[in-house]
Amino acid sequence: MQIRKSGAKYSAIVGIGEKIKTKSIETGKEYLLLNRGVNAVCNIDLKSVVEDMDFNSTDMQVYPPAQGRLELREAINQHYFNNKSQLSNINISGGGMSALDLTFQTLQLDQILLPEYYWGSYFQVMTIRDIQAGSYSDFNDLENRLTQIKNSAVIICDPNNPIGNKIDDSELIRIIKILNDNGTTVIIDCPYRRIFCDQEDKFYQELLAFKNVIIVESFSKSLGLSGQRLGFIHSINPEFNTELGIRLMYATNGINAFSQLLVASLLTSEKGKLASNNFKKITVDGIRQNIDYLKEKGLLASEFYTENEAIGIFVILNKSEEELLEKRIGSVSLSYFTRCNKEKAAQYARICVSVDPDKFKQYFDQF
Repeated sequence: MQIRKSGAKYSAIVGIGEKIKTKSIETGKEYLLLNRGVNAVCNIDLKSVVEDMDFNSTDMQVYPPAQGRLELREAINQHYFNNKSQLSNINISGGGMSALDLTFQTLQLDQILLPEYYWGSYFQVMTIRDIQAGSYSDFNDLENRLTQIKNSAVIICDPNNPIGNKIDDSELIRIIKILNDNGTTVIIDCPYRRIFCDQEDKFYQELLAFKNVIIVESFSKSLGLSGQRLGFIHSINPEFNTELGIRLMYATNGINAFSQLLVASLLTSEKGKLASNNFKKITVDGIRQNIDYLKEKGLLASEFYTENEAIGIFVILNKSEEELLEKRIGSVSLSYFTRCNKEKAAQYARICVSVDPDKFKQYFDQF
């Protein structure tokens, strides 16, 4: 048979995970899997929420609407936008990566610009969709190239993956307004943001002022639901939403009803809010303990945090992937997250700091 080859590659993180699994079997020793992007300080306790769900209901056992269930879109509008958006602006997706893929394929652009250090899957999805990848070093770089990037899109990931730093919201809004007014599409992909805040966060509401902004959001990190594969796409552009809705329908025929009902309950019910808040509180406390410990040990690569604080869920260490593996700690070389200065980047490694602090300390006490 003839195969249409995409040119994309499997994630390096998957390969690293397989290597660690093999080493663990060979040595009979446990490894600390910090190569993954999963919140693992604790699991979200869903027992009290799930016991109130009727698995025999029609809601659970029929095809969900292509745009997403009404109660979930209403909950998202309330929770993220304080009911200031419209339900027609919200489309439910099968997780963040699917949301990005649908967004990329819907836009007609010259290129999509990635930050200097970026999540590798951006590039691989763009490769599959035959989209030109550009890059930018910082916001000043974007401002100096406004004419060149008018018919382009810019991805902003904040807190950043892989660096884990947070840019001040006022600076984010400033550059988003400049790009929006320039006619440059801005894709806001901030799946780690809502771990550290909740409904009091007004950032997404401020984005409603910009017609060229697309928000891609996921519940994998903010609610610890990676396995449920649920997210959403928000835009106030009717033409984009119409085409996105068509592609979403034929790509999914509706997203898993259980995951939609579960997240709607987590966002709106008293039991759900309690479970969500407890998960976030314990997770954020664990992340902060681990980052503080790395600073004390002199293991945090401080040169990446001269202007912004490291808040997680990822940080960069001044150790290589190989050095960490010798201590049975899984990580990913920073060289996998950039197309510039790969040799220098290989001296550093990205780790996930969202793990149990006692276990984290046990492994890093080896240094």
